[in-house]
Amino acid sequence: MESMFIAFIILLLVIYYLGLGVWVFAGLLLVSTTGLVFLIDMPMDRIGKIMAPLVIRSATSWEISAIPMFIWMGELMLRTDMSDRLFRGLSPLTYHLPGRLLHTNIAGSALFAAISGSSAATTATVGKITISELGKRGYSKSLTYGSLAGAGSLGLLIPPAIVMIVYGVLAEVSIARLFAAGVFPGVMIAALYSGYVIIISVLHSSVAPPDRDKPGLKDAAIGLLNLIPIALLIFIVLGSIYSGLATPSEAAAVGVVATLVMIILTGQFTRDVFFGTLVSAVQTSCMIAVILIAAAFLSTAMGFLHVPQDVAKAIGAMNLSPYALIVILAVFYVLLGMFLEGISITVMSLPITLPLILAAGFDPIWFGIFLVIMVELAQITPPIGFNLFIIQGLTGTPIMKIAVAATPFFVLMCIGVVLLTVFPEIALWLPNTLFDK
Repeated sequence: MESMFIAFIILLLVIYYLGLGVWVFAGLLLVSTTGLVFLIDMPMDRIGKIMAPLVIRSATSWEISAIPMFIWMGELMLRTDMSDRLFRGLSPLTYHLPGRLLHTNIAGSALFAAISGSSAATTATVGKITISELGKRGYSKSLTYGSLAGAGSLGLLIPPAIVMIVYGVLAEVSIARLFAAGVFPGVMIAALYSGYVIIISVLHSSVAPPDRDKPGLKDAAIGLLNLIPIALLIFIVLGSIYSGLATPSEAAAVGVVATLVMIILTGQFTRDVFFGTLVSAVQTSCMIAVILIAAAFLSTAMGFLHVPQDVAKAIGAMNLSPYALIVILAVFYVLLGMFLEGISITVMSLPITLPLILAAGFDPIWFGIFLVIMVELAQITPPIGFNLFIIQGLTGTPIMKIAVAATPFFVLMCIGVVLLTVFPEIALWLPNTLFDK
């Protein structure tokens, strides 16, 4: 009977969400309601009574307020010249590395990720600048597209990250700790990407042809000046969190104010910029809020159906070691990433996977970073890889050609997962140091 319950829930997920292609929140609500009605014969009026408090609790959590603020910051950056400053600032600083300006994709994505918290915004913003500039200079298109697809996904890992906030709310763990835990893994993966670009550039010099104009010390100084506003925003947001002066939600609000002040001081503030970015942020935030509500209902429905307990018993009966469990979950998340985007993966899987992880003795903060990297892999995994679609929209290149270019960076991210699993302190050292004093 237990296996029939699990099989039916999986079938509902496939039919209602993947098969019909309905909106994420609608698919989750359909799965939850259908399961409760047909599997345990729950009356609709009771389902309504269960749903009502979930709507209030899930959409009005204080931690959730950070999401629209960080999204608004990213929108403001996207529609002003702060994104251009990234390329102008990084270009002279990366010239002397093998691969030269290809590193602007990686370093630019890492820096913008520390402000936007969004993979899509990071890829789109950096890509709008670097793709055309690198193309004009004759850089390898394959390495340009692949490095951008891989590095753009850092928007989910380098704090502040929206998926981390969603995970923190659902898993009931400290979002500030999650932010701190994402710093070193994000730097590690960025370093793996840059190392790969350096190796390929040394072996095949044609992928990064030399520029005619060699930047000097003056150019490097100007580059650093261009990076000051972005560095200042990162310092304000993350510094206020790690110093204990502000919660993530408060720091997000401070970050928005700081961004608006910078835009005003640089003469870029207009009515269209203000209201355009505000409307976009509200639309995206509402989408995330309804998904969180539906996810909370799904989690509750699974509790009534005993799905997490049944899955836990089934996997427990296999007598898997902790590392074997991680391997199975990694494969599971890679498969999910072929069809779902990051927030959907998180909210749909967590009611099942988190109890298993806790039972196996893993730290929930560590698992949050593991899950975010798995979600990052989904961003560059066809057929539904959002970073791939963004690059396709920017270049017109066939999606599979971009996917092939991103494959080495997919492998590098998998190596990052292995290192994180073998050496969990990569993620846990900083939050333990900052918050366990």
